[in-house]
Amino acid sequence: MPDPQDIVEIPGVTNPAAPERESSRSVGADRNWLGVYFKCCHVYGRMYRSADGGRYLGRCPKCLREVRATVGPGGTARRIFVAE
Repeated sequence: MPDPQDIVEIPGVTNPAAPERESSRSVGADRNWLGVYFKCCHVYGRMYRSADGGRYLGRCPKCLREVRATVGPGGTARRIFVAE
């Protein structure tokens, strides 16, 4: 079951999880992720939740710099982060 915090409503943009688009979704589309702005290369990317669910892992799409974020009590509801 997807985490309700993974749903972001943006005015004027169709919900990608809407039933009319279910058939076009790729395998793994339900994986939890966080958005990241990588200051090193001025690009956006994603960090995906690890298999054990204890952290999010990702890399800059250009220079492959690694980023990690742990999951735990007292966390945050933020979904977008900046990697400096």
